[in-house]
Amino acid sequence: MKIKKGDTVQIIAGKDRGKTGKVGRVFPKVNKVIIPGLNLFKSHQRPRKQGQKGQVVEKSMPTHISNVMVVDPKSQKPTRIGRRLEGEKMKRYAIKSGQLID
Repeated sequence: MKIKKGDTVQIIAGKDRGKTGKVGRVFPKVNKVIIPGLNLFKSHQRPRKQGQKGQVVEKSMPTHISNVMVVDPKSQKPTRIGRRLEGEKMKRYAIKSGQLID
């Protein structure tokens, strides 16, 4: 999976198309990421104690990785990610500018 926690990504499809944010959590088994503040859905919460009121809470829901692209650190535009050997470690780089991401 080419997207990691802390990456700045842009949503390229869906209702939040064009918005950017940092990845908060990654789910590699289902190929999804959570970006706090984006892809919000309303969830109704029941009252927990007697006399307390229920409420509507907005939650960030997971987004499929095919709907997000990593933002190039140089041009601030979405780019694909490549991997190359730097020394003895594999490093990720932006295809558009060639600049390292890690």
